[in-house]
Amino acid sequence: MHVDAIVNAADPTLLGGGGVDGAIHRAAGPRLLEACRTLGGCETGQAKITRGYDLPCRYVIHTVGPIWHGGRSGEEELLSSCYRTSLALASKHHCRSVTFPLISSGAFGYPRELALRVATDCIRKFLEEKEMTVYLVVYDPYSYIISQQLYQHIRSYIDDASIPRDYMAAERARRFRNTLLPTAAPPEEPVDAAESMDEEEDRLIPPPAANAKLSGSWLPSLPRSREPDLRESARLYESARLDDDLDTYLHQIDESFREMLLRKIDEKRITDAECYKRANIDRKLFNKIKNHADYRPGKPTVLALAISLQLPLSEINEMLQKAGYSLSHSSKFDLIVEYFIKHGNYDIFEINEALFSFDQKLLGSAS
Repeated sequence: MHVDAIVNAADPTLLGGGGVDGAIHRAAGPRLLEACRTLGGCETGQAKITRGYDLPCRYVIHTVGPIWHGGRSGEEELLSSCYRTSLALASKHHCRSVTFPLISSGAFGYPRELALRVATDCIRKFLEEKEMTVYLVVYDPYSYIISQQLYQHIRSYIDDASIPRDYMAAERARRFRNTLLPTAAPPEEPVDAAESMDEEEDRLIPPPAANAKLSGSWLPSLPRSREPDLRESARLYESARLDDDLDTYLHQIDESFREMLLRKIDEKRITDAECYKRANIDRKLFNKIKNHADYRPGKPTVLALAISLQLPLSEINEMLQKAGYSLSHSSKFDLIVEYFIKHGNYDIFEINEALFSFDQKLLGSAS
């Protein structure tokens, strides 16, 4: 990882060991061990920093995770402290990017699903206050697994949405035939002119009611001499309202993805920073989208921004179309994202966990 700092899941001596710790020491060279000898070890849940030496990073942050004893010995708080103190050290040394292993999930025995939840929660809270690119690097997909129940629900959703090709071909043929041969409309029955006029008046003037109040669309009954004026006023009001709606509709048809994004941020009354942090993208990429009208972001980035705004599925599809994309039921990636949207879950980290479990591209910074 070519970042400012990497985090080493170390043992309390900081003198190297197996797993991630041993691999980092071997890659950094002997000078890392010499530097660690001067640190005097490290307490569980704390962190210390050295230079990166032969590694492609400026710093190595060494933190000692807890050994799993069943969860009743303060393991969660100690593991959270590993992430908090490591991130604080990275911030203190002006790091703009840092990468973590899944601390304690190897030889220390911390259950991987629980370790992942602690990691994402701590990183999320830190990023609410600070600007930094934070990576979580795992050894294999099994280290980053969602719950079996959620996995099965998503698997069923994907299977149910996979329509056989022959059915789709038949459906297209049926729609084509209906387009060429529209069904004849039944003959209309003759309508009495006076009766039709009465129905029109009933639509314009509500029936009189006891103690009627002037509220909403209901108006008190008026003398018959005033009815033409009332009908004309109602017609003009409705015409003006439709004109305003049409202007808004036409404007939104013409607006670009960038314009729709900025409009939705204003409508949701959130800041730009809140939007791009929820979307798991960095400020540099967001500013490129915001300040360059001709810039076209990738589909995962567009989806991440739409999800950060918590838009309904119809508006997410609209935003995708403005950027030249769409959701497809022939794409596993699209179906997984759609599953979370339909279930009202807009947590970008949880969506990415599911995407990773199904070996799909991630949303946000990785897009």
